[in-house]
Amino acid sequence: MELFAVPDLPEIRAGDDLAAMVEARVDLREDDVVCVASTVVSKAEGRVVDLEDFPASPRAREVAARLAEVTGEEKDPRFAQAVIEESTELIMEAPFLLTATRFGHVTVNAGIDRSNVRDGDLLLLPERPSESAARLREGLSADRVVVTDTSGRPFRHGQRGVALGWAGMPASRDWRGEHDRDGRELGVTVQNVVDELAGAANLVAGEGADGTPVVVVRDWEFGDHDGSDEHYREVETDFVRQALRGWEYDG
Repeated sequence: MELFAVPDLPEIRAGDDLAAMVEARVDLREDDVVCVASTVVSKAEGRVVDLEDFPASPRAREVAARLAEVTGEEKDPRFAQAVIEESTELIMEAPFLLTATRFGHVTVNAGIDRSNVRDGDLLLLPERPSESAARLREGLSADRVVVTDTSGRPFRHGQRGVALGWAGMPASRDWRGEHDRDGRELGVTVQNVVDELAGAANLVAGEGADGTPVVVVRDWEFGDHDGSDEHYREVETDFVRQALRGWEYDG
């Protein structure tokens, strides 16, 4: 397959037609996968906010004070309030805030970004990324869209691209029931293809000031497999999350 960045996209602002801006800069094919960074999706959807929009509750002040105690750095309780409001659960409160977002993503600080935000203090994740992907798909010649973000993952150093939302394709392809080269039937292999596409796109998109937020994946085929939209683990089967609920930082 081939991956390339969409060139010359300007700074995105609230209300911009992101799909039209992409269409004007690249000749898309119907079977392309368009990977769009959540940062520009959020900006187009007006998710840039100010810290003043989040007056700190007693709970936020408690969280910020605990973080300041364990890290030795001052923490703004208004930021803690924003994280609380964007989350359904604070899974860990120290030495950092590990949260579950309202759409199921588990990440640090509810994925709230403080970099490359020109018109405010904070950039929130899209409220419903798969719905965002579906709206983008309606305006694109390509039939598949993945909304991406960069996120740290357990047991790994550094960040990588992950999928937050998708449209026009399943999230995973299911190899169960198929056979390996020795004829053994596969019993557990479910491949999360939207995460893998997001990771590949992130290599091309880049980070920081050099980032290009939209990447086209061309000549990639889903193949003749069953598909599934299961992406985020249910709490009942997420044993790592369950274990962290009972763990307390004592550093």
